[in-house]
Amino acid sequence: MSRGRRTPAAKSRRRTALPVADAAPPAADHIPVLRGAMLAALAPRDDALYIDATFGAGGYSAALLEAARCSVLGIDRDPAAQQRGAELAARHQGRLRVIEGRFGDMERLVAPVMPGQIAGVAFDLGVSSMQLDSPERGFSFRTDGPLDMRMGAGGESAADLVERLSEEELAELIRTLGEERYARRVARAIAATRTRTPIRRTVQLADIVRAAIPGREPGLDPATRTFQALRIAVNDELGELDRGLAAAERLLMPGGRLAVVAFHSLEDARVKSFLRHRSGTATGGSRHLPPPAGMPRASFHLLTRRAMRPSLDEIARNPRARSARLRAAERASTPPWPALAAATAAGLFPSREGHAR
Repeated sequence: MSRGRRTPAAKSRRRTALPVADAAPPAADHIPVLRGAMLAALAPRDDALYIDATFGAGGYSAALLEAARCSVLGIDRDPAAQQRGAELAARHQGRLRVIEGRFGDMERLVAPVMPGQIAGVAFDLGVSSMQLDSPERGFSFRTDGPLDMRMGAGGESAADLVERLSEEELAELIRTLGEERYARRVARAIAATRTRTPIRRTVQLADIVRAAIPGREPGLDPATRTFQALRIAVNDELGELDRGLAAAERLLMPGGRLAVVAFHSLEDARVKSFLRHRSGTATGGSRHLPPPAGMPRASFHLLTRRAMRPSLDEIARNPRARSARLRAAERASTPPWPALAAATAAGLFPSREGHAR
């Protein structure tokens, strides 16, 4: 961490109070999760530039645009996002632009359309409500549709993976990315079925998984973890998250804010690990002491020591919020970590966070 003069944003860090409960958002078709906490973390101000790295239905972009006379760039790999953003952009003339792309490519996407210092970056990870509610996208096991799960155009679909991977590879994928204890049983059932008939539909796969898993966990469909694993693999979601967080670190100005909402343990563990290492708290050290030999100085200051969760009132209004966790940090004035140091940090401090809840 730099010991030079702190920015005004840094000076006010100790006074930042992030709310535990969210006030009800304006009536809308889409309810952004932890809206109030996200706004408190990003602290939008007039004439500043913000990135909504996962535009989706535009909930966080709308909140930022209403909170201050700022400008927002929305990024989404889903081609439909630009169409969804057109109406919101029309209401905030000249202050919102939505572009198609992966947030892991954020630097390349931002450079030609939003020159200037970035004051905040927001991430809302995972699959969106619109994607889940569209049977033709193949994300949900509750309605029948093609076994697709691609967030963007191109690349392998979930059906392609189910057909191509060996039984052992499927078991490893479902165990690692789905945290499914019966991964071997599920993979064995999939392999046996595909010898007789192709697995191309969501309900078809869901039925195979349900039949392979003994018992039933209260409140959780047996197909949930397998579908999660395939979706994460199809979209390289964890690799994309790593690239996106590093890109945000390089783009944010000193005093700029990063806020990330995650919905399951693999995502949250990734974000937690990134922020702990970048803030110098991964080794239990003090921000007043120099970093361990060979490690860069902290590039972020934590705004939340623990993940924020939605209030019971918000969960009652929006059940999708029940598993949401928000972590936030403020960019220091130090340089971003070089790629080699970032990779080394991940190896220097092994943990079981990838499987923590």
